[in-house]
Amino acid sequence: MSIAQLDATDQVPSTIAYLVNQYPKVSHSFIRREIAALEAHGVTVARFSIRSCADELVDADDIEELAKTQVVLDQRWFTLLAGVGRVVVQRPLAFLMALGLALKLGSKEESGALYHLAYLAEACVLLGWFEAADVGHVHAHFGTNSTTVAMLCRTLGGPPYSFTTHGPEEFDKVRAISLSEKIRRAEFVVAISSFGKSQLYRWSALEDWPKIHVVHCGLNQAYLSQEFVPIPESPHFVCVGRLSAQKGHLLLLEAVRQLVAEGYRFTVALVGDGEMRSQIEQLVVAYDLQSCVSITGWASNDTVKAELLRAQALVLPSFAEGLPVVIMEALALGRPVITTTIAGIPELVETGVNGWLVVPGSVESLLEAMRSALTMAVPSLEAMGKAGLKKVAQQHNVDHEASNLAQLFATSSGSQRLNSLGGESRPTAVMAGQPVSVKSI
Repeated sequence: MSIAQLDATDQVPSTIAYLVNQYPKVSHSFIRREIAALEAHGVTVARFSIRSCADELVDADDIEELAKTQVVLDQRWFTLLAGVGRVVVQRPLAFLMALGLALKLGSKEESGALYHLAYLAEACVLLGWFEAADVGHVHAHFGTNSTTVAMLCRTLGGPPYSFTTHGPEEFDKVRAISLSEKIRRAEFVVAISSFGKSQLYRWSALEDWPKIHVVHCGLNQAYLSQEFVPIPESPHFVCVGRLSAQKGHLLLLEAVRQLVAEGYRFTVALVGDGEMRSQIEQLVVAYDLQSCVSITGWASNDTVKAELLRAQALVLPSFAEGLPVVIMEALALGRPVITTTIAGIPELVETGVNGWLVVPGSVESLLEAMRSALTMAVPSLEAMGKAGLKKVAQQHNVDHEASNLAQLFATSSGSQRLNSLGGESRPTAVMAGQPVSVKSI
């Protein structure tokens, strides 16, 4: 029997559990869109989060999503202990195996053994929740804590798991998060870009390569089908992202300072919040940029969209990224992008076509791109933005990407059924859009 012979409705696990360290979150709207698209394809999804960030939520859709999400650390301490006790009594050998794995990981990872014992307790609670929800497969986003918990839950006898890596965090500390071990034990692993896939290849055994796939983050029709809004004549940039070191805000402010000194007149909105806000505010004052630089704080999806539409271009001079969803959003709204040649970004942004790629860490390169945007006629900016929309529609349609992900869930489930029936199945990888066996790699 081949996987193709299995009835399609039988292949997909009854319920897919989505597990994220913090969900919903201001910066995780792409996960919400992915879940909605999977549900539109007929997949039943249950939402689970390790911890809550309800205090940050400003978007109505995120607040609604929170009501659908079970949060482990919202439980009282005795609920966690009861979950552990239940597993110890009902599955003592599995618990010992998971305990051994937790201690092994804790001895290698930066968070240490104590944190991994907490992850084990979380896995025990989730095991009961997964059983109650008839979960047949767990999919974690980010290869850090959430995937650790999913792996420990699997060791306890829970559902098989897969996970999506985004970067840069996973690739910055591969050994510290035991990424190779997580890949080895997973049913399949998703990268959001070809660059991400290459990094997973780098840190996994050859025999695990066929389980690594690219599924892009995607946009829904609210972005892709929106009527084009003309670019305003007023020179204005927007930078959307957490106010953190990796986003390059300090370099951006230096570039703004120099452009103002050269006589350019324009404004910049920094949309977001984060640990560097006070430092950025101090630098704005030190550079005397209060009249042209503003900070909005956390913003809803509608506010982000409005900020993008009133800009001539998005500028994102990041030092470390995966492939920022805000770049997709800006291009989908017809706004060209100034950003850096790192990670998966060059797979979407092309200099002179839909934006400018600049050398990361180079204020000179950033200045050149911003000058070009400031001196370019609006019709030329609009042509770049429309080229960006076309590329995003081709590569980042959430309905198409969710269909690919649903097929991975189905294939994973089908492979398990084949094994239980005594059949054989060779895992496949997707390369250049076509499935190939490991022998072809």
